[in-house]
Order: sequence, then C-alpha cells, then structure tokens
Amino acid sequence: MKTAISIGGAASGRSEDFESVVEFAVEAEKLGADQAWSAEAWGWDGVSTLAYLAARTDRLQLGTGIMQISARTPSMTAMTAMTLAAISRDRFILGLGASGPQVVEGLQGQSFDRPLTRMREVIEIVRQAFRGEKLRHDGYHYVLPKPGGEGKALRLAQPPNPDIPIWLATLSPKALELTGELANGWLGTSFTPEAAEAHFEHLRRGAERAGRSLSDLTLSVAASVAFTDDPEPLIQAAKTRVAFQLSAMGSAKTNFYNAAYRRGGFDEEARRVQSLWVEGRREEAAAAVPDELVRRSTLFGDEAFVRERMARYRSAGIDVLNLMPAGSTATERLDTLGRAIEIAKTLDD
Repeated sequence: MKTAISIGGAASGRSEDFESVVEFAVEAEKLGADQAWSAEAWGWDGVSTLAYLAARTDRLQLGTGIMQISARTPSMTAMTAMTLAAISRDRFILGLGASGPQVVEGLQGQSFDRPLTRMREVIEIVRQAFRGEKLRHDGYHYVLPKPGGEGKALRLAQPPNPDIPIWLATLSPKALELTGELANGWLGTSFTPEAAEAHFEHLRRGAERAGRSLSDLTLSVAASVAFTDDPEPLIQAAKTRVAFQLSAMGSAKTNFYNAAYRRGGFDEEARRVQSLWVEGRREEAAAAVPDELVRRSTLFGDEAFVRERMARYRSAGIDVLNLMPAGSTATERLDTLGRAIEIAKTLDD
C-alpha cells in the first residue's frame, strides 16, 4: 500500500509556517512516503508550494489536492499542470475538485450552477491541451474560441504531455460516477472501510459506463494516525474537527461530506450534528459525533490496532493512504509517520 501526506490547509498562509511544512515533506520522502498533496481552500494556493517542493524532493509524486475548477480557466489549469509536470520531471498529478457553493460563490464570485458539467468540460479542455491540440469547445460553461470576437483556436506552446494523470476529489453519487468515467484516480474523504460501497458503487457504475472497471482507478483516502494505548482522548479531541466537516464544510443546504457519512451508515447522527452546529450549539454538536464514526475513519490505537485497520483499508480496495500523523512537534509527527509507513509497506507482501 502506498502512502501520502498533505500540506497546507484551509487556514494556511503564514510565511513562518512554510519552511517547516517543506522540511516535513522532505523528511517524509526520506521515510518512504510516496506522495504529497497540497490543499487549496482560502489559505495557500495548491500550486506554489508544489513548485517549491519539486526542487526540494527527488521521488515524491506531487499532487494538487485540489485545484478548484472555478478559480482558473481550463486553459490556465492545463498550462499550470504542464508546467508543474515539467518542473517535477513528470512527478505531478493534477487533482481537481468542484469545491462547494460557499467558496465558489463567496470567494471566487462564480456560480455553482451545474458543477459536474463544469468538471466534465474542464477535463475535456485540459486533455486537449495535454495532447497538444488546438483548444476548441462548445459547452455550457466554456466556449472556445469566444464567439463574435477576434480570438482563434490556439494550442499551448508547451510540448504535449498526454500522460499527466487527473484525479478527482468527489463525494456525491453523480460526481463519483463522473470520476469513475473520466479520472485516473479518486481523492476520497468521509470514508470508512466498513462502508466502502457507499462510494465504490458509484465509482464502479461510472467506470463501467466508460468500458472500464474500478481497478482502472487509483483509490486514495485520508486518515489521521496515532500510536497509543489509550485512544479515548484522541477520539474525543477529533470530534470537533469531524463536527466542523459535517456542518461547516458546505452550507446548511449543501454539504457533500455530511451526505457521504449519511450514506455510510451514520444518517441520523450526521443530521443531528449538523442541526446542532447550525443552531450555534457547537459544543453539543461535537459531543454528538459518534465515537464509532471517529474510530472507523481514523487510525488511533496501538501498533496491532493500526496494522489491522490499515489492512482493512487495503482489503476494501484502497491503494493510497494519506496519513495525517498526530504529534505536538514535527519530530513526534515524523516518528508516527515513519511507523505508519513501515506498516503500510508490509501490507502487500
């Protein structure tokens, strides 16, 4: 089983944090991590950090986790991806996501109308660019060249690079189907191995529609990890983060994370957490997060427990585990990461 790390995040952005993030990624590569994914929300963008990491690492695959499709035109997305692939000597993975209405409409000033249509069109245009073709498209969101103007169909000046992989971060059933149909990989969240079919059913349906199978996709999910004989404090501490995901990562009307956990067997519980949060009762919302939801979506326990849970992810079909190691210092986090990577390496033996 391959392993990954994440850098950045929604609240990232302080210049004094950057060097520590880079050093963590460099050390993670030495420990055997296979990939590093850059977050992009309303902090650091998902591109600049990877360009710097490309110069500081030799082996890590570097992926945007994710580029928001409403924040860039498709041609700029393609130019950026091809540039990062060149800088990293083809270690780059283009991770794309639709984000949600609060960010798309509030931060980007774009309509969240028909996000899956936008995703399909972006992928079609980006892959034209990767193949070295002139960019022509007549869609709902994008028309190239712009009608009635002086523009003409252009191809990018960069050499074609059709093998740049595209992974999608998707959660809703229709978006998962689109991923199965078009993508090379899936960046999953709100996942538990016990309810893998809540996601895989839709990924498989999309893949089969395109004449493919689920095995044609690389499947990746994230999980926090900590080695401890007493996981209870960590479980309780994680509940605030989970409550935020269930409630604030989206609007009261549209929250893909909440919906995914509901499909995964926590319907009533996820609805109650969100309801309490929206009412402003955040401590109660965190307390309402089920212990079992945290246990199933994290790796908190002794080494035997972590090994068993990682094996369950692998048996469920996960190819890459994005590890978020616990620890109050970089040294502690790296020690935890190293132990987890060593376990992951043995799972395919």
